[in-house]
Amino acid sequence: MIDKNLAKTRNIGISAHIDSGKTTLSERILFYCDKIHKIEDVKGGGAGATMDHMELEREKGITITSAATTVEWTGVDAKGVTFAEGDQKNIKINLIDTPGHVDFTVEVERSLRVLDGAILVICSVAGVQSQSITVDRQMKRYRVPRLAFLNKMDRMGANPYNGVKALREKLNHNAVLMQLPIGAEENYNGCIDLVTMKAFYFDGDNGEIVREDAIPAELADQAAKAREEMLDVVSAFDDQMMEDIIEGKEVTEETIHKAVRTGVNSLKFTPVFLGSAFKNKGVQLLLNAIARYLPSPVSCEKPKAIDSKIGEKVDLQPDQDLPLVCMAFKITDEQFGQLTYTRIYQGKLTKGDTLINTRTKKRVRVGRIVRMNSNDRANIDWAGAGDIIAMIGVDCASGDTFVAEDGNVEHLSCEGMHVPIPVIELSIKAKDKEMQARMSKGLQRFIKEDPTFHLFTDEESGETRIAGMGELHLEIYVERLKREYKAEVDVGAPQVNYRETIRGEARLEYTHKKQTGGSGQFAKVAGKMRQLTAERKEREDQVFRFVNEIKGGVIPNEFIPSCEKGFMDVMNKGPLAAFPVIDIECFLQDGQYHDVDSSDLAFRIAARMALREAIKNANPVLLEPIMKVEVETPQDYQGFVIGDLSSRRGVILGSESTDSGDAVINAHVPLSEMFGYATVLRSGTAGKAGYSMEFAKYEQCPSHVQEKVIVARKEKLAERAD
Repeated sequence: MIDKNLAKTRNIGISAHIDSGKTTLSERILFYCDKIHKIEDVKGGGAGATMDHMELEREKGITITSAATTVEWTGVDAKGVTFAEGDQKNIKINLIDTPGHVDFTVEVERSLRVLDGAILVICSVAGVQSQSITVDRQMKRYRVPRLAFLNKMDRMGANPYNGVKALREKLNHNAVLMQLPIGAEENYNGCIDLVTMKAFYFDGDNGEIVREDAIPAELADQAAKAREEMLDVVSAFDDQMMEDIIEGKEVTEETIHKAVRTGVNSLKFTPVFLGSAFKNKGVQLLLNAIARYLPSPVSCEKPKAIDSKIGEKVDLQPDQDLPLVCMAFKITDEQFGQLTYTRIYQGKLTKGDTLINTRTKKRVRVGRIVRMNSNDRANIDWAGAGDIIAMIGVDCASGDTFVAEDGNVEHLSCEGMHVPIPVIELSIKAKDKEMQARMSKGLQRFIKEDPTFHLFTDEESGETRIAGMGELHLEIYVERLKREYKAEVDVGAPQVNYRETIRGEARLEYTHKKQTGGSGQFAKVAGKMRQLTAERKEREDQVFRFVNEIKGGVIPNEFIPSCEKGFMDVMNKGPLAAFPVIDIECFLQDGQYHDVDSSDLAFRIAARMALREAIKNANPVLLEPIMKVEVETPQDYQGFVIGDLSSRRGVILGSESTDSGDAVINAHVPLSEMFGYATVLRSGTAGKAGYSMEFAKYEQCPSHVQEKVIVARKEKLAERAD
């Protein structure tokens, strides 16, 4: 049975470039849905925004970790006047606020993985920025329908038309304005709804009273023209609507809403709404749009699970009577046990249930279920399909699937999520043995919570090293060690995470023989290896692919996994400078075995030696991480910025001018050349320029850089050996 109230549930996320106003918007949504009774600012004094519950988030004014809450949009304003009607009233919204900084991009990845819809927040002054492009790519990866919200309409230089133009040109969205602004910049007062052709104002101390009025006479012609443009785009999603427009018939509001909903849910249309979250304008209309246009768990594209029995994907149904299938998408270790954020796709989860983790095959008992409001929680007894809740005390990893113990569904696993490769690392050392224990405890928690945070011990030096997505990413974790675990640590200088790959193809062949009295060891493997194609890397998000082409049982099936493990062993350390190897596919095509002497270990050693030799013969090269850098600077300093980026081996992708007269310069620059860039940029532009940086791709090092890195690596390894 599908719960009839499920159609009034929305699972949505708010994502955008850093400092576009995501958390401010979340705070207003909580206020207008009566979840909080006082609005707090993201920056400055006071208690801080509800969704930024960490002390570091409030200090720095940025979101570091995604936060979830549940609200109800009743559609009633502060005077008790019913503002929303019909299908956009009394809507339950499970809301996730995500970070904007690229260093915490995995928080966006795992949130979008479990959501049915999203709000793409765009700054109406800056328009589409570098992280906006990344977030949009993530939304497309998980096929998440979205609305766009042009925020900061009260700011100097705000221009909704440029925002829509950027959505179309930079993100290839079929975007159109659903509203027009009334006033601009500091005189922004409200907006005109192009569907109802009414003006809306937001009165009261916090914009809580929505006032509907006639369109100002001076904007009537502009509104009529904008509505015509909007209808022309929207009618593409409703044949009858298109016919009515051609024949000059009046189009009803409900027909427009239906067509917009169809376009949004097909991922072929992005309606654009306006407002100023900080000035409390436009948020209620956005809530109406969330209710009207974004899908519920019933109407969204059916989530998929992988059925290991048949090796195919199957649909999951939002039906409480079916066996439970749910996914742990985010975990946090706390004082009283692990907090596991969970999306329920199918069935019903009740306190006290015993579940099966389909990855580990272990049974776990759910002792406590809670509904989250940022860092606060409320106990609940059960939750059904389509809900987002948290389990307490359930030990698992991020991305694990849990199913009902007696539902015959232990062969189902939810599709995983994309986890980016760390690009930067540094050494970390505790000051004494007591601090070492505290540091180890903290680091173990962090690697469990964050798939992009890696911890390892350097074999040669014995150093403890951490790796992540950027300097800020690692800086935050070091700071958390000091604050949350009272662990005083020393950190080394950041180092680039180079990678190795091949540019050719080579034969795989090795025979492992060993006789030491009694039973010996024997295994032979043969095949080929080559570079992973760009198409497969993009489609399957892999850095290593193993293909079993053994026929006729020349290698028994029980030894095939050992061959794969042997190949994987070599991926950790390449032949050039002992950096990890990526983008390789291995084909196991032939081999031999012995009835007595063959074993898992023998085939693992044979595969390891075969691949190690093959890589040396396949033109190995060193890869370096290339960062996408976006610099916004006054025009007077444009020459300096371009010259400096070029001197750092940067490739200038282009530049454009903003309405405020600044220049925005985009470039690809090697990460190794970007250390200390913030200081150089500030001094070279009198502190007037700013920049953002995110990982773009791995690219082959120039020969002189490769030689330099290899020599430095060998010297370092030699020092450690001494």
